[in-house]
Amino acid sequence: MMDGQHHQNLVKKAQGLPPLRTAVVHPVDEVSLLGAIKAAEAKLIVPVLVGPEDKMRSAAAKAGVSLAPFDLVATEHSHAAAAQAVKLAVDQEVEALMKGSLHTDEFMGAIVHEEKLHTARRMSHVFIIDAPGYPRPLFVTDAALNMYPTLADKVDIVQNSIDLAHALGLSLPKVAILSAVETVSPKIKSTIDASALCKMADRRQITGGILDGPLAFDNAVSEEAARTKGIVSPVAGHADILVVPDVEAGNMLAKQLQYLGGAEVSGIVVGARVPIILTSRADKTLARLSSCAVALILARHQQEVRP
Repeated sequence: MMDGQHHQNLVKKAQGLPPLRTAVVHPVDEVSLLGAIKAAEAKLIVPVLVGPEDKMRSAAAKAGVSLAPFDLVATEHSHAAAAQAVKLAVDQEVEALMKGSLHTDEFMGAIVHEEKLHTARRMSHVFIIDAPGYPRPLFVTDAALNMYPTLADKVDIVQNSIDLAHALGLSLPKVAILSAVETVSPKIKSTIDASALCKMADRRQITGGILDGPLAFDNAVSEEAARTKGIVSPVAGHADILVVPDVEAGNMLAKQLQYLGGAEVSGIVVGARVPIILTSRADKTLARLSSCAVALILARHQQEVRP
């Protein structure tokens, strides 16, 4: 399979759906502005550019693009841009939020602070990783938002990722709860959490997926490693979703796959009233398009299933 094929497939799947009217927050550099414009050209989003108008126009001039086709909402600075974008989402004037050239803490802080964007679930981040040599997309969660999640937090993190997988067409995702080992050890808290999450799935406190854990990373993605260690599991070697113990482990895992393994990585925040496209300043064009495609597919799916 060619590099990025899973992400290209997501973009193709999203095209044809009505594009998402999306507030792009503080797109004042060429990379974030061009990412939004490329997504608009691919008919994934209808950007509403929110930020200091002079800086956005300067970035457009440097990039050699026109802002004439797009709505602009002028604000004084990045903090005001985040607040104004959140207001647009609360007022249902936009259907999604997209991070531009500002820090994640500033962007997400404005969202988390607004209770009207909350659902019954905790917000969490999911990376969609297109790794060469792995036959399906890997969902890694949470590697960006929840620092050191409690067991209760992990219930929402797992359910959010399962629901996202359903929206993307995976009817019964296999969920590996990761730790350093594949046996339960009182000395390693993540193994205790993993065993509890699996039992909660047995009791239907988590639904829609097949859970197993604790599993080490090799056992989760390699049939050979699982077989060598004598692990009999429907998840081992076939994982669709990798649930990491904390943000440090997850961030390292995702970036190692990206920078050493040649993976393409996109991402989205789920569990809010609207999809939140959380791009990185280092993201390539395909990753940005894939993130927008995932947001679009998710939003339209939620509209279909909403009572």
